[in-house]
Amino acid sequence: MDLILRHANLPDGRTGIDIGIEGGRIVAVEPRLAAEAGQEIDVTGRLAAPPFVDSHFHLDATLSLGLPRLNRSGTLLEGIALWGELKPRLTQEAVIARALTYCDLAVAQGLLAIRSHVDVCDDRLLAVEALLEVKRRVAPYLDLQLVAFPQDGLFRSATAERNLLRALDLGADVVGGIPHFERTMADGAASVRRLCEIAAERGLPVDLHCDESDDPLSRHIETLAAETHRLGLGGRVTGSHLTSMHSMDNYYVSKLIPLMREAGVAAIANPLINITLQGRHDSYPKRRGMTRVPELMAAGITVALGQDCVMDPWYAMGSADMLEVAHMAVHVGQMTALDAIGRCFAAVTTEAAKILGLDGYGLAPGCRADMVVLQAADPFEAVRLKATRLLVLRAGRVVARTPERATALDLPGRPATVVPTFTPGSIS
Repeated sequence: MDLILRHANLPDGRTGIDIGIEGGRIVAVEPRLAAEAGQEIDVTGRLAAPPFVDSHFHLDATLSLGLPRLNRSGTLLEGIALWGELKPRLTQEAVIARALTYCDLAVAQGLLAIRSHVDVCDDRLLAVEALLEVKRRVAPYLDLQLVAFPQDGLFRSATAERNLLRALDLGADVVGGIPHFERTMADGAASVRRLCEIAAERGLPVDLHCDESDDPLSRHIETLAAETHRLGLGGRVTGSHLTSMHSMDNYYVSKLIPLMREAGVAAIANPLINITLQGRHDSYPKRRGMTRVPELMAAGITVALGQDCVMDPWYAMGSADMLEVAHMAVHVGQMTALDAIGRCFAAVTTEAAKILGLDGYGLAPGCRADMVVLQAADPFEAVRLKATRLLVLRAGRVVARTPERATALDLPGRPATVVPTFTPGSIS
């Protein structure tokens, strides 16, 4: 074997597990593996997990904070307007440079797969071509999917559909859309139908920015579920954001969630951004904005959590840390039970991987040897501490390494972590 990780903890609760790797694949996952390898790493008491997956991001806009100006209101609509001001000034070189910088940061954080929406409403398709080049360059160490995204609306922008089809022809992987940004509710529903038909014709997945508003009557997710059912797209369709569901009445949602489950529509919430952009028109009480993550999970719907934005026109913060995303979801969704925290961890790993359809993802023999070793004993501790990524492996090779850090005291019965101490007089 090429490498054996010894005495790892796994997300499913197993401890003392050895992971054998050969030829870029996992070949053994068992206790006390009776084999030798060219390299062995002792990770006793540390959590080995499949890599983090960001199911919803905007790589074309990332790290553009302040260009051409800051979002003073902090609203979604001003962010869209800002992006519209920036688009004519974009250059391929700048988009590529920012995206590559972000991808380097992502890999260091154990984030090895990203689904990025890319705006197609610029007739030059400059950002599409730039991110296709980024996808080519990062392929050895990061899986990048591109969503052809008509940011200005499929029907609201005169050339959006033509550009979307061009982007798909160039190599974009997923059909995107934003029905709630069309001029009318009817146009929004029509855009959902057209986008799903394009996906059906081309055999592609669909991932729509859907009902990203506080309007309880924004119900394009219902149309998306119906079109998914009509066209037989189950398992290939995702509704992202779905923040209007936060404001819908319980009776309607009791009908809607079963429709989504029946159709096979997945959901992606973006906790950091949803709670920042939503509720802006509220005084008090103020709505949290994030969709009904616990209820969707309980219904058996595949639910993932996305980063969405990092230092761009919509969000000035962010750090490519998917544990920060899970940590926020735990709080805003009041998902503080141990099993619920575990589901949030899965929403940035295994559940997100399902939505992206990642081949060979996981910690079983035959899977790709992509993983992250965390300075934590289990998913609960990983989310609680936003744990340090001690090792990041891609195809069985260590591509990033971070020293252990001092952390807060652990719960009784858990492995001890390093606790900082202070000796009086040690500082002169």
